[in-house]
Amino acid sequence: MSYDTYQSPFSTRYAGPQMQEIFSEQHKFRTWRRLWIALAEVEKELGLDITDAQIAQLKEHALDINFADAEAREKIVRHDVMSHVYAYGLQCPDAKGIIHLGATSCYVGDNTDLIIMKEGLALLRGKLVTTIGNLAAFAEKYASMPTLAFTHFQPAQPTTVGKRATLWIQDLLADVEDLDYVMNGLKLLGSKGTTGTQASFLELFNGDHVRCEKLDAMIAEKMGFPGCYAVSGQTYSRKIDSRILNVLSSIAQSAAKFSNDIRLLQHLKEVEEPFEKSQIGSSAMAYKRNPMRSERIASIARYVICDALNPAITAATQWFERTLDDSANKRIAVAEAFLAVDGILTLYSNVSNGLVVYPKVIQRRLEQELPFMASENIMMDAVKAGGDRQELHEAIRVNAQAAAANVKQNGGENDLLERLAKDEHFAKIDIDLKAVLDPQRYVGRAPEQTIGYLEQCVKPFLAANAANAVDGGAVNV
Repeated sequence: MSYDTYQSPFSTRYAGPQMQEIFSEQHKFRTWRRLWIALAEVEKELGLDITDAQIAQLKEHALDINFADAEAREKIVRHDVMSHVYAYGLQCPDAKGIIHLGATSCYVGDNTDLIIMKEGLALLRGKLVTTIGNLAAFAEKYASMPTLAFTHFQPAQPTTVGKRATLWIQDLLADVEDLDYVMNGLKLLGSKGTTGTQASFLELFNGDHVRCEKLDAMIAEKMGFPGCYAVSGQTYSRKIDSRILNVLSSIAQSAAKFSNDIRLLQHLKEVEEPFEKSQIGSSAMAYKRNPMRSERIASIARYVICDALNPAITAATQWFERTLDDSANKRIAVAEAFLAVDGILTLYSNVSNGLVVYPKVIQRRLEQELPFMASENIMMDAVKAGGDRQELHEAIRVNAQAAAANVKQNGGENDLLERLAKDEHFAKIDIDLKAVLDPQRYVGRAPEQTIGYLEQCVKPFLAANAANAVDGGAVNV
């Protein structure tokens, strides 16, 4: 690591080695060479004067990129593709005349981008599967544990710890669905020429349109794609980049929502993210256990959500068949979005696999709020015993306000039920405080919903994707 030049945090802190390898210069230029080999093979198969020996020479040097030669050449010609054509030709002198034959720069540039993005999506999908598996185990373990729910971050009817986790899972499953739709729909640009008309190939094939059509299909097959986009300018539509980054933004949104919930729960001391034995929470306050990983998820997610605007604006501002104001932007925006989401999912997987639950704290908070929530049940019982609903409602309102004042102003306990037991309006009913305060009476179908959702939706997905799960990787710092 260099300490005297800028280093991207995505490389040094956040993104994992697999995603960094996918977006590395080595992988990029090796993919260029795979595409040049595929083009030569297909052109030979379609009748052009290319020999097996030339293709063998190209394959011999497919992996050993002579970067120094390419970089020196680029300083002279100011063109990255032609620099690498030149460098490849130095290694393959017998084949240099047929490298890149009939193609334009976007043949290697755009097709490589599509290949790399598909590989990146597949890696992220595997990490999503792992994270969903972690959350599913957590949801099942705590499916029936009552906890105070919140609306507007104000106490509301109870739910269960497990049911809350199903909301996180549902967001991620939606992300997988979107990812699959976009990834499975990806095609190659193919070899369309300078304005997308295949004019150069029509010339090479002596006006044979059939061979021009076969060219794209055969290249796509060799590169493992279902086909090529039917029409294009010189480039594939930049809306594809926008669609992909919208998927990445969606994943970031889901992760940020989870991380915000964990940060709030950690403040409440109900659930915490993992905290290592030697971890320091604050340089000044030694007792602190800050939710650092969840905060980092939120922080990087914010970057991704904003970054999704880059390809959207790029797609909107392209001119006719090609303009180059996309290039510098997409080199940064697309790669960093993938690296960022990779880092997010590493953190998400780590946190979801090590959540710490504090049942007694959860129970105590429920006990503080349950009397207010139980008041409606008490009112219904009193009505059944012959009471007037409106009078009972007013009695509850008055006593509830007095109990709330006792909690807020005096720091006392919530004594609402004791107050109601002494109120003349409720004299006709016997209030069993223990039964009334059983939290299971107030969670509705949360346990059943949790188990049902896991059995019907989550476990089938995990079973079908067990082979695709990718370890979340280690949190660097």
